[in-house]
Amino acid sequence: MISKGTGPAGRGTWIGIATAALPLYLTMIAASAGALVDIALLGSHSTATLAAFAVSMAVFSPATATVAGALRGVMPFVTPRKDDPDGLLSVVHCGMWLALTVGAIAAAAVASVPLIGRATGVPRTALDQLGIFPLLLAGSVLAIAVTSSATSVLVALGHSELVMRAGLLGTAASTTLSVLLVGGPGPLPSYGLTGAGVAMLASSMISASVNQVALRRSAMPAGRSMWPGRPDVRQVWKLGAVGIPLAGTVLVKFAVLGVLTFAAARIGTDSAAVHSVGISLVNLIFTAAVAVGQATIPVISGHAETRDSASIRHSVRAGTLLALAVVGFIAATVIVLGPWVVPLFTTDAVVRPRITDLLPLVSAVVVTDALQAVVGFGLIGLKRTVPSFVSTFVCYGVLAAVAAPVASAGGLAALWTALALANFLQAVGKAYSFHRHSTFAEHREDASTSATSR
Repeated sequence: MISKGTGPAGRGTWIGIATAALPLYLTMIAASAGALVDIALLGSHSTATLAAFAVSMAVFSPATATVAGALRGVMPFVTPRKDDPDGLLSVVHCGMWLALTVGAIAAAAVASVPLIGRATGVPRTALDQLGIFPLLLAGSVLAIAVTSSATSVLVALGHSELVMRAGLLGTAASTTLSVLLVGGPGPLPSYGLTGAGVAMLASSMISASVNQVALRRSAMPAGRSMWPGRPDVRQVWKLGAVGIPLAGTVLVKFAVLGVLTFAAARIGTDSAAVHSVGISLVNLIFTAAVAVGQATIPVISGHAETRDSASIRHSVRAGTLLALAVVGFIAATVIVLGPWVVPLFTTDAVVRPRITDLLPLVSAVVVTDALQAVVGFGLIGLKRTVPSFVSTFVCYGVLAAVAAPVASAGGLAALWTALALANFLQAVGKAYSFHRHSTFAEHREDASTSATSR
């Protein structure tokens, strides 16, 4: 019998997940704060510059999120090879090839921002501000892909603190360079978007370099090279088969959230502003669930190797409860401190009370989003990511189809209620898939035992 304190769902699992998640959460929060510095500085530079930055971020943000999602698929392949240096090195090399492949595609999309802007009718005044900024961002995407590959390996090996160090160094570099190159303090000139691009590229390269050094010291056998060499196509395909559906899930989510933004904008300008603030709050709070979810993957993939269904399920349950507790606490705090939080986003006296009224629904959306996310990360640990993609595609596809009429009939309240419902239905679908696949592992073990007894 497993004791209460050391069992799969006992205190040790909670502490292990929380310990791994905290550095990841702090890294994400620091990166978000650094991005706000860029927005503030560019807004002070000129409105056209800020508009060009927003257009670029509309492509850059989903591109980098897609890359990060694809490379999370490396994690469940790392944990079983902790004690196999040659096998681990093979996963690292193949993960690098996957990063370069996915990163190159995403970088090409980001470099095409001027073409995308012209095709979608972005004003010429904004596009004229771009300069070499899209090319600098494309370089950042490639560096972020390399970083994400190393991050997946380091987190799976239990070195989240090393990931945090790389992330904080990168954010510090980005913030410092943005102040110098964009803010132009004192006699220094302001280089606008070009300065911001240099800061972002330098930050990404610093994070990638620090992560690679950490990976070499903590995971690489002595005398072995980090250079990926000739790709093992079959192994890269195995990693991609887990990671690419995750990338698709991210893309679907970004696309549908864009549809919701347009639906909110059709109601009116004030509604669009309120919706934008609500989405910003959701993204900020939701990072806690992402950090917890990532921390559960190594735990689940370790139990999956031994086909320990009970421990797999207990680990996801522990991660889910932890994520809901943290996200719920932050959301409740935002509601209680609403009179102080809301003014940070707008000075409009008409918009402020509408944001305050929306906060309970913001909490409902972020809690249901956290619920589906952790179960989705559990499926990553089982190397079963297609069910996650299907669940998101179906639920968010229906949401996209009904968004406009729902918003027209019931306003923002109805739109956000539909979003919360879509997240909840995702959670139900992913939970069913997770239970089925973890049960399948258990049945295989039982079948093997039965066959041996004969």
